[in-house]
Amino acid sequence: MTADGVLIEAAAVHVPAVAPGLLIASDTTPACGPDEAHGLLGRKGLLFKEPAVRLAMCAVHKALGLPPGRPTGPVPGAAGTAVVVSSNLGNVATVCDIVDQVRAGGLRGVSPMQAPNASSNIIASSIAIRYGFTGPNLMVCSGATGGLDAVRLGALLVRGGRTRRAVVVGAEPGDAVAAALRSAAGLPPGPPEGIAACVVLTTADRPGVRLRSVRRHSAPEPVPADAGPVVRLSGADAPSVDLAGVLASGYGATGVLQTALAARWLADPADRPAGVGDATEAAVTCGSADDGFATGRLSRHRGRR
Repeated sequence: MTADGVLIEAAAVHVPAVAPGLLIASDTTPACGPDEAHGLLGRKGLLFKEPAVRLAMCAVHKALGLPPGRPTGPVPGAAGTAVVVSSNLGNVATVCDIVDQVRAGGLRGVSPMQAPNASSNIIASSIAIRYGFTGPNLMVCSGATGGLDAVRLGALLVRGGRTRRAVVVGAEPGDAVAAALRSAAGLPPGPPEGIAACVVLTTADRPGVRLRSVRRHSAPEPVPADAGPVVRLSGADAPSVDLAGVLASGYGATGVLQTALAARWLADPADRPAGVGDATEAAVTCGSADDGFATGRLSRHRGRR
């Protein structure tokens, strides 16, 4: 899919327990964990919310540049805004808990406050309700390529005229159930308190960082020998070993995290951590041998087409 008409309007990452300067050099404030999300989001409306939902909301809140606290109404531009979320393990702990409750005492043992969290769409719908977004609402659970699959869907919605703006989020929890499933599948352990990232896509009507394309392929693509100054991000290709470890452990959030980082690094030299040089293009790749791979390409556009 080509996406020349799509601008990355804003981007944010939210990874608790990871030094913020490792991801965005200009960021000096540590990301709060899901239990402390009320410091950024406000307390109202967070009761019974999944950890992945809270982390996703934190990433959206930061990407939109909102002050701390719950919005008192729809945020500016909310009407028609789409939400696309990628998460493979976002609510597995709740699903397992409800199954145990039903097995032990039947349906009457399930709390009506907990039941809605069993929906796989709980992250996307919660974001839309909190910020007043009324456009298309999609949830992606497609494995290791999920993050870039979500970015691709968001870009398609913008290019196809279904929405003028798409909020694309990747989020994975760090709970014990998610960790056990990762281990059973031979996946790297995720960050202990979870991971989230957000990019806001819109029509490319001004200079900025553009999403050029997202495409699927069956194997990692080699880097051309004559490749110029391009920012490259994958589980094995990153400016530092620590950052490579974060990218490798993002699972369904990885593609969105990579896109957010690349967009910030291309746009502002102050955001680039050590090891990231100046470039006008970026290539981000996520995936696995079982799920296939996806690559997104970004470029910095300063003037006319």
